[in-house]
Amino acid sequence: MEKVNLEEKFRLFDDAWYPRIVGELNDSYVKVVKLRGEFMWHHHESEDEMFLVAKGVLRMRFRDGDVIANPGEFIIVPHGVEHMPVADEECQIVLFEPKTTLNTGTAHNERTVAKLERI
Repeated sequence: MEKVNLEEKFRLFDDAWYPRIVGELNDSYVKVVKLRGEFMWHHHESEDEMFLVAKGVLRMRFRDGDVIANPGEFIIVPHGVEHMPVADEECQIVLFEPKTTLNTGTAHNERTVAKLERI
């Protein structure tokens, strides 16, 4: 058994929108990612996502309004719900999601990360 220090993991990289695996449980990964600016509108057909804010402020845009999450707070986005993560300044996020979850959901572009790195 090993513990994971989130601050140490976040210091290992600087790029935004590229999730890394820091743990796994059952059929899910625990990922860390830095957000800067706007992502893209997308949804996931069959996976729910949990965004836990470790540092910064996350604004999750939904078609019917925004939800703000501060450090220590999280947002669960149910599958099928279109959303767009936004971070006006760098935001550090811990993601809990099924191993099958693609970061861009049903959309595919230059921000799609098909092969995840474990750190």
